[in-house]
Amino acid sequence: MTAVITDQAPPILKGPSDKEKKYDRQLRLWAASGQQALEDAHILLLNSGAGTVGVETLKNLVLPGIGKFTIADNATVKHADLGVNFFLDEDCLGKPRSECCVKLLQELNPDVKGDWFPREKGESLESLFGHGHNFTLIMYSLPIEAESLALVQKYAEKNQVPLLSIHSAGFYSYFRIHLPGTFPIVDTHPESTATTDLRLLTPWPELSKFAADVTADIENQSAHEHGHIPYVALLLHYLGKWKDIHGSLPSTYKEKTAFRDTVSAGARRDNPEGGEENFDEATAAVLKTISAPSLASSVKEVFDYKPSEVEASSSFWVITDAIKQFYGKHNALPLPGSVPDMKAQSTIYVQLQNIYKAKARRDISEVLEIVRAHPSGKDVEVAEIETFSKNAAFIKLIRGIDSTPPSIQTIASQEFENDKTAELTMMPLSLLPIYLSLNATSHLPSASSSDILATVGKDVLGASDNQRLVEAAEEVARAKGGELHNISALTGGMVAQEVIKIITKQYIPIDNTCVFDGIISRAQVLRI
Repeated sequence: MTAVITDQAPPILKGPSDKEKKYDRQLRLWAASGQQALEDAHILLLNSGAGTVGVETLKNLVLPGIGKFTIADNATVKHADLGVNFFLDEDCLGKPRSECCVKLLQELNPDVKGDWFPREKGESLESLFGHGHNFTLIMYSLPIEAESLALVQKYAEKNQVPLLSIHSAGFYSYFRIHLPGTFPIVDTHPESTATTDLRLLTPWPELSKFAADVTADIENQSAHEHGHIPYVALLLHYLGKWKDIHGSLPSTYKEKTAFRDTVSAGARRDNPEGGEENFDEATAAVLKTISAPSLASSVKEVFDYKPSEVEASSSFWVITDAIKQFYGKHNALPLPGSVPDMKAQSTIYVQLQNIYKAKARRDISEVLEIVRAHPSGKDVEVAEIETFSKNAAFIKLIRGIDSTPPSIQTIASQEFENDKTAELTMMPLSLLPIYLSLNATSHLPSASSSDILATVGKDVLGASDNQRLVEAAEEVARAKGGELHNISALTGGMVAQEVIKIITKQYIPIDNTCVFDGIISRAQVLRI
């Protein structure tokens, strides 16, 4: 009997899916988890006034694949709308503006579902909120009727839904983020250079053994071996020598610079391979890596925060409690496990990577064990614990808008006082006058400059005597609530960016108001 030997067919290599190809660029920014959060979201836009800036914001959410959006707008399309809104055409005249905008926005991305309100004449806003919709986030454009605003704010507060208000008129605009209570962010996307955590002052046994093996008989190593010792091993080797001589590790700046000179002196100047880049990397890393671990102020704030009974059962606070216990035991956060690129032989570098990854996995396992012991920790996903542990050094708690914020008078006094010394300090002038002027027309777009100043004057003393405030009021009055499409388009892009941060819970949203001056093309963030 003759045996027939056949070659085993190689596995079929699968390329990226159509969805991955379509959203390739943004997947690099917020990964699959962020994309999924975006696709699960339902955004409500209450459109009023000229109605352009809100639609432009939605455009920048439809393109990256928001799951669903609803536009609530009572207006019918008029000739004036055609000049400022790219998502309307002559066929829309006399039709509901919400319906026309939804249909044209959906053409940008067939994956996105759109809806409009009211579907029938006479439907009230209360009925929209009563239909069982679970909105992820609500945006409303100003000016808006006071009754509608009160209804939206009540719904958002009851359901803990983030609110964004947007106001665009003439060359000016602003948007304001109203986050419900505390808003934790785990994946803040810090600079890659800031995430390096090598634990050189507190190495664990496997890392110490690795460094000892790689630097064994360092004086007699070949030129190639000596020039390819990874700088982590070099630093650990020379730290051991320093401790033997001085009795302790370098801690002061003077000691660290002296230690750096010691490391530099160990390089071979006659290496035939053209210098020793690994020693250059080691000396450059001394001041950054030879430091005792410390908690960032943002992490301390999270650890010190006392969550409410409802908050305490959420996965974020359950994991926070576990990380806090881990830190109390080890005086260090879980190891992220990443290793920066460095001059080394491939096999040695992979071995070093595996040592750090193994330690990171052990730390995560310990955190997982603490989480599971928590009364509310049974259902916390392992992937969430892994992400939290990896990013523990950079977690951030956004407080949202204070229930008792500083008065507008206090903010204005500070901003206007800074303006007096702006030329001397070479700082730009405050854009608060723009915010105050626009805010004064939140419910009445066609107010005169004197009306605007009178409204502002109720909260800010001497408003009519401030020249920049007078000029801003005159410009807002001149616009009469009309939008310039380029200003609204730019503002919509900025707002959409913040919406994505909030929905994906990645990156750090602005805190909490952003004002834009289209005349000088400058923006300013104010906490109001």
